[in-house]
Amino acid sequence: MYRWTRLVTATVLTLGLALASAPARADSQKDIVDTAIAAGQFTTLAKALQAAGLVETLKGKGPFTVFAPTDAAFAKLPAGTLDELLKDKAQLTKVLTYHVVPGKVLAADVVKLKEAKTVEGQSVRIDATSGVKIDNATVVTADVLASNGVIHVIDSVILPK
Repeated sequence: MYRWTRLVTATVLTLGLALASAPARADSQKDIVDTAIAAGQFTTLAKALQAAGLVETLKGKGPFTVFAPTDAAFAKLPAGTLDELLKDKAQLTKVLTYHVVPGKVLAADVVKLKEAKTVEGQSVRIDATSGVKIDNATVVTADVLASNGVIHVIDSVILPK
C-alpha cells in the first residue's frame, strides 16, 4: 500500500504541472482519478479518496463533475482538520462526496446555476457574478475533461453544512 501511495503521489506531482499550465487541456482517455493524479497538484485529494474508499467509484462510468481542491486548498484547513478527517472515514466520505455532482456539468452550464445537488445529498451554492465560486471556493481552472466527467479545480476545501 505504501508503494502505491508513493506512486500515486509521484504521478500526481508530475501531472499537476500539466493541469496548471493548460487550464482546459486534458487527456479525455483518462478517468477523473487518473486525470487528477496526472495533474500533480492533488496529492492530498488522492490520499483522501483512497482513505475513504472512493477511488474505484470515481474511476467508474460516471459521468461525474468534481470540484477538486488542490494541495494548497487542503493546506488552508485549520491545523489538525485533515488528520481528523483521515481518521473518520464516514466524515471524510461526506466531505469528499460534497465535492462531486452527478453528471457532466461544464463551465458554460455551471455559470447558469445558483446551486447544484452533490452526491453527498446537500447542494453547493454557485455564484458566477465575479468569477465562479462554489460555496467559499473559487474555481481556478475549469473544464478539465476526463473520460468519465469533468474536473473544476478549486482553491479551498468546501465543507457540507
